[in-house]
Amino acid sequence: SQGPGFLVSLLGERLVNSEKAEVDVQSLGAKLSLVGLFFGCSLNAPCKQFNGSLCEFYSRFKKTSEHKDKLEIVFISSDQDQKHWQDFLHEMPWPALPFKDRHKKMKLWNKYKVTSIPSLVFVDAATGKVVCRNGLLVVRDDPKGLEFPWGPKPFAEVVAGPLLRSNRQTTDSSSLEGHYVGVYFSAHWCPPCRSLTRVLVESYRIVKESGHKFEIVFVSADRSEESFKQYFSEMPWLAVPYSDEARRSRLNRLYGIQGIPTLILLDTEGHMITRQGRVEVLNDPECRLFPWHPRPVLELSESNAVQLHEGPCLVLFVDAEEEGELEPAKELIQPIAEKLMAKYKAKEEETPLLFFVAGEDDMSDSLRDYTNLPEAAPLLTILDMSARAKYVRDVEEITPAVVEQFVSDFLAEKLKPDPI
Repeated sequence: SQGPGFLVSLLGERLVNSEKAEVDVQSLGAKLSLVGLFFGCSLNAPCKQFNGSLCEFYSRFKKTSEHKDKLEIVFISSDQDQKHWQDFLHEMPWPALPFKDRHKKMKLWNKYKVTSIPSLVFVDAATGKVVCRNGLLVVRDDPKGLEFPWGPKPFAEVVAGPLLRSNRQTTDSSSLEGHYVGVYFSAHWCPPCRSLTRVLVESYRIVKESGHKFEIVFVSADRSEESFKQYFSEMPWLAVPYSDEARRSRLNRLYGIQGIPTLILLDTEGHMITRQGRVEVLNDPECRLFPWHPRPVLELSESNAVQLHEGPCLVLFVDAEEEGELEPAKELIQPIAEKLMAKYKAKEEETPLLFFVAGEDDMSDSLRDYTNLPEAAPLLTILDMSARAKYVRDVEEITPAVVEQFVSDFLAEKLKPDPI
């Protein structure tokens, strides 16, 4: 459902405010265009601090913005104690999801892939699509709310300006036109970043030598100009000047960066190919699959296992110790995965399920142990790590029809989860 009624399906029919009054979501949805979902907890010091800034931002916006009626904020709390929650809500001029609505809260945390608090996610009130994932940066960088509704701008516009080379020369960002671009969020103080940089230097050379028009732009999260310079001196590509904090922040905001290292790959038009550049580069040192378009089905490995934490994943465990033995399993689920990807791509939304096949190796064993799965093979599962939920289909024979039914039941929320 889309339109004014959509908000009810997202948030429920009633919210509460600090006066303990009920707020009717249906009538709220009729006038809003943007909702800021504020995920937080009263016991968390950064949340308390951010709440202060958000209150200032909100009251200024409601007083001075021509769009003042188009925005509402809704608090979604992870508080376990009702009194703490009530006290925190008293400081807020906006409504909250009712305390007892745990199932709804969990669904929203998962739907919007919230991994840390405080988090402020701006979503379209009529469709629930993410407009801006990094609301904290909006509040910091646009205190007067002049850039409302903070939606994504084209990469070329956000990156516009001079870029540095490590030999101190500068070039204009327009030189990126017609290139594949890797936008690299990284910092010297972070060990995983340093080890990725070493691999990436080699990947960069291989891709350039194979004749692709490819450039990388480093967006630093270093803590000083000094450490930026030292780190950048190891890199053969371009960087946003460290002193241009506004541009670095806008790029973080554009891609909703929540942790580093992150490598985003863009096609020659500036559209995103994948956010998983880090996994791709580590998985494919020869860069055979460049520019790393998302593959419908992945073979579970050390380096891509991190994606199991990004949202629900279908994992088909099979009896396979050799590499080639995973192929039939992949071929079985590939058409279903492709169909789902295409459907969500057409809606310009992220696909709600990732697909993996897993053979018999240490990685599969530790995943089975961690999620407490039976030893059976083949075994069809959907694992949702952030919700700590699993769905298991233990059948004699796994056919495309079985998989298709399992996926559609999961997406329609017809399956009952077991705890992980």
